Amino acid sequence: MDLTRWAQGIRRAATGRTVRLISRAVAGSVVAVVGVWLGMALGGPVLATVGPVDVGMSAELSLRGETVVDAHPLGSLLFDTHDAPVRLRVTLENIDSNQARAMLEDPRLSDRLPALLEKELREGVSALALRSIACGLAGALIFSLIVFRGLRAALAGLLAGVVMIAGIGTTALLTFRPGSVVEPEYTGLLAGAPSLVGDAESIVTRFESYRGQLVKLVDNVSQLYDAVSSLPVYDADPTSIRILHVSDIHLNPIAWNLVRSVTAQFKIDAVVDTGDLTDHGSGPEDNFVKEIGRLGVPYVFVRGNHDSKATQRAVAKQKGAIVLDDSVKEVAGLRIYGLGDPRFTPDKSVPVDSDLESLAALGRAHAVRLGQAFEPVDLVAVHDPTIAKGFSGSAPMVLTGHSHARSTELLPSGTRVLVQGSTGGAGLRALEHDEPTPVMASVLYFDRETHRLRAWDDITLGGLGEQSVQIQRHVENDPGRTISPEPTIAPSPTGSTVGTATP
Repeated sequence: MDLTRWAQGIRRAATGRTVRLISRAVAGSVVAVVGVWLGMALGGPVLATVGPVDVGMSAELSLRGETVVDAHPLGSLLFDTHDAPVRLRVTLENIDSNQARAMLEDPRLSDRLPALLEKELREGVSALALRSIACGLAGALIFSLIVFRGLRAALAGLLAGVVMIAGIGTTALLTFRPGSVVEPEYTGLLAGAPSLVGDAESIVTRFESYRGQLVKLVDNVSQLYDAVSSLPVYDADPTSIRILHVSDIHLNPIAWNLVRSVTAQFKIDAVVDTGDLTDHGSGPEDNFVKEIGRLGVPYVFVRGNHDSKATQRAVAKQKGAIVLDDSVKEVAGLRIYGLGDPRFTPDKSVPVDSDLESLAALGRAHAVRLGQAFEPVDLVAVHDPTIAKGFSGSAPMVLTGHSHARSTELLPSGTRVLVQGSTGGAGLRALEHDEPTPVMASVLYFDRETHRLRAWDDITLGGLGEQSVQIQRHVENDPGRTISPEPTIAPSPTGSTVGTATP
């Protein structure tokens, strides 16, 4: 009996020691992490010179691995450069615009400038890395000593800091993605976006390398900081066709502010609206469409399920408007096919069929008709994504809306379907939820010779605001891919109309 109690006592003591050791290890690790963070934050930042720009650099622990370029007050660029839990922040402190202009215009530097900027940037990042490591380890040692008041615990904290920094550094190196520089995410003023982000066609065709993009970034920032009274005019690339895709405006006048601003800032060649411009398709709503005639660029429109035939006629009367309904038109150099939505949801006397397969079949039927009755097209515009997918293989690109949520999908046929969010923040629906529906639109960059999509910018305005925006750049990986029609047995496009439940 005494032996049993003795054994139980030993087990309790061993368990207690194990718990204490684990607790001390966890506490020591937490203290080491906090110490590394404090050390990097307080002593890590460095000031470097990259060409004509004085650049502040800092590294900070973060749940998301990324690189942020802060060009305050113009905005910031975010690059998804690595997966390690550390954020590299680059702040443009000062720029000598005269030196920048001289460097960029000097033909003797045209070949050496990328390498020069890359060398200076690498030196700055190396200095930041060494300083951050030293300060992080010092922070882990000092903070552990302060908390635990013992040399052994402080050395253990230092060791934990070494392991953590080594792990972060190794992960950052193994997951580094230099190609992410061509797909920045911009946040800031809409007016500053085109110059700071840069032209997509230029990036794809002339700045595919990391070094080349450094020159473009310095050039854009130099222009912005050199402008005293106004921002510079966006230098439109003559080899690209720029299309603004909007959808589901739903009578929200904020949408026209966005369309006007983007059209001017990005030098848009044409606007494509994939429907639901109105809410009820009624006569009083016709006045809302008059803004189309004031844009000064072609406005391609396909009817949505909230737009009546009367709305379609009202749009057609506006200057620059091009209504497509099972028809093709060449606009800004692109052959565009458009199909109006077969439903009119606000008319409660007309039954609305919610059979998705019927919608898909309708899309396939019109795709067959498109292939038989028209020459090949570059772009298809419809309202409903289900109908849109029926055009798989009929064109390289299909634009659609309806769902009030942006997404894109590359179909097996090679056709890319881009579903636009609501450019009107879903109209009054924006106020039905705790957070307003974002206002969304996209700028599409097409090659002027091949008529294929090269890149696109997704523009998002938080809620109902219109001053600060977020822009995400995407690059088409295989713009010259083969589009293979999918063999289908499609019914005649004529007959009863079908539909889905309205969002």
